Amino acid sequence: MGRAFVYVILGGGVAAGYAALEFTRKGVSPGELCIISEEPVAPYERPALSKGFLLPESPARLPSFHTCVGANEERLTPKWYKEHGIELVLGTRVKSVDVRRKKLLTATGETISYKILLIATGARALKLEEFGVDGSEAENVCYLRDLADANGLVNVMQSCSSGNAVVIGGGYIGMECAASLAINKINVTLVFPEVHCMARLFTPKIANYYEEYYQSKGVKFVKGTVLTSFEFGSSGKVMAVNLRDGSQLPADLVVVGIGIRPNTSLFEGQLTLEKGGIKVNGKMQTSNDSVYAVGDVAAFPVKLFGETRRLEHVDSARKSAKHAVAAIMEPKKSGEFDYLPFFYSRVFGLSWQFYGDNVGEAVHFGDFLSGTFGAYWISKGHLVGSFLEGGTKEEYEAIAKATSLKPPVEDLAELGQQGLNFALTISKKPQAALPIEVSHSTSGLVLEKPMYAWYAAAGVVLAASIAGFAYWYGRRRRRW
Repeated sequence: MGRAFVYVILGGGVAAGYAALEFTRKGVSPGELCIISEEPVAPYERPALSKGFLLPESPARLPSFHTCVGANEERLTPKWYKEHGIELVLGTRVKSVDVRRKKLLTATGETISYKILLIATGARALKLEEFGVDGSEAENVCYLRDLADANGLVNVMQSCSSGNAVVIGGGYIGMECAASLAINKINVTLVFPEVHCMARLFTPKIANYYEEYYQSKGVKFVKGTVLTSFEFGSSGKVMAVNLRDGSQLPADLVVVGIGIRPNTSLFEGQLTLEKGGIKVNGKMQTSNDSVYAVGDVAAFPVKLFGETRRLEHVDSARKSAKHAVAAIMEPKKSGEFDYLPFFYSRVFGLSWQFYGDNVGEAVHFGDFLSGTFGAYWISKGHLVGSFLEGGTKEEYEAIAKATSLKPPVEDLAELGQQGLNFALTISKKPQAALPIEVSHSTSGLVLEKPMYAWYAAAGVVLAASIAGFAYWYGRRRRRW
């Protein structure tokens, strides 16, 4: 037995929900689209799991955070999918995919065929066993990647009120879970091997601010070491964690957030892989023209960086999904995916946003004491990244636009003094007012319409004369 659809979305995470909404807006007909997910629920906003879901008061629960409420769009409940004729195949694992024959085989033996496949398989949480540490199956050792994980974590949290929690990992999951645990009045110790938290993004100065803030909330930090083993009680629960530095920490709860790995195994040997994910072009199309990939699993060309990257964030999942659907449904109208990398987090009373890339030299600005501060990253004389804590909507929009424009920066000290005013000023300028590169095939003059032919001719003659004069003096290229 088997079923056939025009479009199949494999994976039921954030990207799947946003893709489904875009399919309906692009005119997909009832019965044409199917979503296959291992999870037993319709797609939801995964960031809610490490934020609102863990709060002690008015915690987020489904259906409140089904996609696509994270971008102020419609909330896609199971009823919504039914009303739009979209088949939800939930609680179903796909054990093999044949991209040449355009067929999927589920664990129950059902064959599902398609004309176009959209891969939104996301990623899985890395387990301690992959680093030589046993004990992940203990009742009070928790991960946080899906709804089942979140429910398990909440149950353990409720059973160890005022107890001790050890959080392994100083990245996104570690930091956000540590904050939620502290709000639940649990004693938290955060353990990670780096010299400071969020080492992949934060500068030492920025990290120091957050570490001090967390410490003011009772969170302890143990840096520069890793978990090596657990101590178990007679019930099989973890009672303590042993660290490489020789210390031991009591534990009623252990939360592990040590990274993720893209779910690509179904496509190894069938599609081109790169950067740990599935390589796609600017249309989010893989090496097979009937297969597209989006979200955490997709390695796509980032124009701002001029290279292929795989980005692990909800914003990328949402926008790449929408772009892929547009490319599928309206290929002649859709252009290349032009994405500005964006990351954000909200913990305690703090909220930060980051745009671009954190390469080059970091220039800090603002008042770290008041809680409104940030940093710019300058590479090869241009702004390539911006970070801001405690900003307003206008200020966040300003650093986003300024980063996308990559304006030149000559004086780093002056940039630090200008701070947010630099981004606010740049963002309000017409784009044409910023320095631009001019092709050698043009005269280098910007002509406003309407124009007359003799104006243009005069401009070309003038440009040629100036160029000849500059060359005669042996000068290097100059800007006009």
